[in-house]
Amino acid sequence: MFNITSAVIGAGFMGPVHTEGLRRLGIHVAGILGVDDAESSKAAKSLGLPKAYKNFADVMSDKSVQAVHITTPNKLHFEMARDALKAGKHVLCEKPLAMNSKQSAALVKLAKEKGLAAGVNHNLRFYPLNVEAKQMVQKGDIGDIYSIVGSYVQDWLLFPTDYNWRVLAEEGGKLRAVADIGTHWLDLVQTITGLKVVSVCADLNIIHPVRHRPKGEVETFKGKEKKQQATEPVNITTDDCGSIMLRFDNGAKGCLWVSQTTAGRKNCLRYEIAGSKKALFWNSETPNDIWIGHRAKANELLNKDPGLLSEQARNFSSYPGGHNEGYGDTFKQCFKAFYSYIAGKSKAKPLFPTFEDGHHEILLCEAILKSHEKGGWVNLK
Repeated sequence: MFNITSAVIGAGFMGPVHTEGLRRLGIHVAGILGVDDAESSKAAKSLGLPKAYKNFADVMSDKSVQAVHITTPNKLHFEMARDALKAGKHVLCEKPLAMNSKQSAALVKLAKEKGLAAGVNHNLRFYPLNVEAKQMVQKGDIGDIYSIVGSYVQDWLLFPTDYNWRVLAEEGGKLRAVADIGTHWLDLVQTITGLKVVSVCADLNIIHPVRHRPKGEVETFKGKEKKQQATEPVNITTDDCGSIMLRFDNGAKGCLWVSQTTAGRKNCLRYEIAGSKKALFWNSETPNDIWIGHRAKANELLNKDPGLLSEQARNFSSYPGGHNEGYGDTFKQCFKAFYSYIAGKSKAKPLFPTFEDGHHEILLCEAILKSHEKGGWVNLK
């Protein structure tokens, strides 16, 4: 489908997910780079990739590679994205784009100077019914937006013995639950409504000020599958959960609850958008249904069916009605938007999340952290 070659940097949780999504689009993946030779070789073998890269410079010097996918720990994103752009390669980076807004602003500027496609993987935009929700808002079906509320909750860090590099501020940033999953919710509702958050008031909490780190790294979401092993105490300064009140640029109000310590919720994002004509409710645990609320007639439940969706939503729906689409499909669809833009098939504004979107996300996180620290409202820059 696309005459382009990519490489994946990072062989943890996200690296194989990106590899699968690329292959489903028919994009050739030249190889993968892990943290060391052993991880690179193991990943290349298990994924059936032709090459295990030795180091990042090895990827940059591979002239067959036109695009790179960065799926490494957060602290590595800025330098890798910067160097890839300088090497003339298109970049799709896992969020966050960088560790602070100074770095992300520099990446936005560099991508524009180089004229390269530069995207951030906010894949949740690409559930077909989220694309449909955006079209409904744009057509005026929902009316003026009054409020946007919801949550994103998980349980994989519920216990003090749950541990992953993401809990460390020096690895992932000063915010964790907000930056790791809350930003997906914030990006999604702003994308659907076309509104921007302009002011925030946050109250965050650290449930476990001390966690017990296994003497040996644990993959994301894999902690509960491991047998008990020796641990060491680690002080934690990143948020486990918290609430954020929001003001949008049209005057609408909102609130978000985010948590990685809610038992039984494995990966649950919910939003409710209330307008002057209708309301919309969507839940990522049942992603093929969206609730449409009415005042003067019976409410509706729209099931994902390309025959019932707008043209834009049909373009990001691969299977007929009754055939569900899920998490892995959102990566494929996000990459489809990214590589279609590179191939010149999309002449309009990029449909994929851009570095500008990634920069806005970091500005939001910085405002949220400042609000929590000062205990009051903070306006975005």
